[in-house]
Amino acid sequence: MIKNTENSSLRNAKVGSIEVICGSMFSGKTEELLRRLKRAQIAKLDVQIFKPKTDTRYHETDVVSHNANSAQAISVETASAILIYGSNAHVIGIDEAQFFDDELPIVCQQLANKGIRVILAGLDMDFEGKPFGTMPILMAIAEEVTKVHAVCMRCGDSALYSYRLVDNKNQLLLGEKENYEPLCRTCYNN
Repeated sequence: MIKNTENSSLRNAKVGSIEVICGSMFSGKTEELLRRLKRAQIAKLDVQIFKPKTDTRYHETDVVSHNANSAQAISVETASAILIYGSNAHVIGIDEAQFFDDELPIVCQQLANKGIRVILAGLDMDFEGKPFGTMPILMAIAEEVTKVHAVCMRCGDSALYSYRLVDNKNQLLLGEKENYEPLCRTCYNN
């Protein structure tokens, strides 16, 4: 019997992937990210988590959900730093992906092409309902996209918008329930 070593080596190659978890504020994006990373850790895979240095709402370095679940992370200024710190991981988690620079899709492609599973969480739209940062590109190149929804604070339907409660037109405004509320399409347009 002749064995095709080329095909068998392809089957044994590590397969990387890109997964995107997106939605509005308070929709459980970080919770889902942490859940997937915890499962990877249970499977005894090396996991590394990253967040943008600009996100200091709950903790300087830890990724923290609105439900106070957390995981130790590396806080980085640029997407390219993820390549340096995450090169030995099997699974890389990236929270608040919308705040990273334009290099993030390229970095994610490089990591996935090396056989690393990359899981990102981020807002798909800003407070004006416009696509946020590189999230549309990340969703386009991902093998899997999961859109999670919050509960509309006015009518109880599924919310997909992050409505800003304060008068500030800057796209980047870190905040919590004092600055934002999730709304459905109807309530957002009203």
